[in-house]
Amino acid sequence: MKTIKLFGLMAITMSLTFSACDSKLTEEITALNLDRALSPTDVIAQVVERTNVRLNWKKVNKAVSYSIEFYDNPTGTGTATKRIDNIQYDQLPYTVEGLDGETEYLVKVQAIGENTADSKWSSVLFTTGTEQILRAVNPEETTSSSAILRWPAGLNATSVEVSPGNKTIPVNATHITNGAITIEGLGSDISYTAKLMNGAKIRGTITFTTMLGDNVTKVGPTDDFVATLASLQDGDIVALEPGEYNVNADVTIDKSITIQGYRPADKPVLKGLIIKLKAGAGLNIKDVVMDGTGNSSGNQSVFYDDDMSYGELTIENSEFRNYVKGLLYVNKKARISKVTYSNNLIYNIECNGGDFIDFRSGLADEFNFRNNTVYNSALARDFFRMDAGGSTNFPGVQSKIYIENNTFHKILAGTSNRLLYVRLASHQIYFNKNIVSEANGVHSNQASTTITQMNQNNYHLSPNFTAGTASNVRNDTGNFTLLNPQFTNASSGNFTVGNLDLKLNEIGAARWRN
Repeated sequence: MKTIKLFGLMAITMSLTFSACDSKLTEEITALNLDRALSPTDVIAQVVERTNVRLNWKKVNKAVSYSIEFYDNPTGTGTATKRIDNIQYDQLPYTVEGLDGETEYLVKVQAIGENTADSKWSSVLFTTGTEQILRAVNPEETTSSSAILRWPAGLNATSVEVSPGNKTIPVNATHITNGAITIEGLGSDISYTAKLMNGAKIRGTITFTTMLGDNVTKVGPTDDFVATLASLQDGDIVALEPGEYNVNADVTIDKSITIQGYRPADKPVLKGLIIKLKAGAGLNIKDVVMDGTGNSSGNQSVFYDDDMSYGELTIENSEFRNYVKGLLYVNKKARISKVTYSNNLIYNIECNGGDFIDFRSGLADEFNFRNNTVYNSALARDFFRMDAGGSTNFPGVQSKIYIENNTFHKILAGTSNRLLYVRLASHQIYFNKNIVSEANGVHSNQASTTITQMNQNNYHLSPNFTAGTASNVRNDTGNFTLLNPQFTNASSGNFTVGNLDLKLNEIGAARWRN
């Protein structure tokens, strides 16, 4: 009995002791005073528009402001190249502009305490992109053998490197003062890339195309365009002066030729032109506007009309609008070596009686659809249709299909309309970095459709591409996003992207991310 009483007394004593300690500990915690502010945490640095950086971090309790310092080396040694004080938390994310290009920076962030010492520095590394101070080359300052490059006057540079040709042109004090240099000795109708250098660092990169030379057939709006096409030989180039050409006909092309605008900044408009390819012809269309208005046949803008193998079809930097049946039709036993649609504006393609891209009996060894903008099109039909008939006619051929960096807006109005209606026996589809906006359709509902890669796509108000529930539907299960692109004015055809994340990750057609 005494033992029980002794243990009971010890328990009461221990309880009182712990109780007193707990009270004292609580008092110390509630009265905790630090001798300096806490350091900012989760510091993030995102490079924006090549040489700007967007900074963010978590809020520090009792910090009255923040300071940042930049060092142009990863160890943070030497004197800071830039310091900014009195940054308020409600200014975050905070963007700093005008850093050097191609430079690894260390940025430090410090919390300025309220009635206490400032925090220790937190830091993060980032590397800026290549500068872009070169301005777009003015077509009026381009000839068949020269071009003028311009940048803000007074900004330093040492040379210009031009390819192809591997030319290096020194930049002198006069060039720097004027912010301009003339590049001479170029070839006609060639796409060049010029780099403005400052020592080993690139200050700007620009691509431009020289004017056509005299080895072309020039045509004006009052000339007989159809008769000119009939007279061309393999390899010929027909250069169209600016203006409107009222063709209103299905025109047969049986030679491998190029049709292009003479002045890319002022594209000629070919009204009612439908091209019928025969005899294995290849075709290059560049820098023109093709408007289906006025053609009574209502056919696709380009279609194949012979059973045989064909050369390349390349359509770039052009505009297609108002075609009834679709954009491309292959209902012959036609094998095309390569099809490329690049950097085009395509809209109001009704697809009444055909699909947007419509292969029934033929195929392309390689099909490229990159950096195009397509809107108000294929609302009631499928988009990329490639039927099994192509494999039946060309067994053993594997088609590689690349659909990348495009902007699609208001396509596929029906929930059963397919973006990828591909049933070739052997194919690979790469669907990457596209924006799909306000589309009700699905990727595919065909077991035979082979999607090899689907990466970094963005779907806005297009739920059936990621969460479709229809039978056999193929959803994007990769690292997609559902962000609002914040188009400037989609209803008027301006798809400039306002969403910074999409711009940083280079999603959608390149023309809208500058």
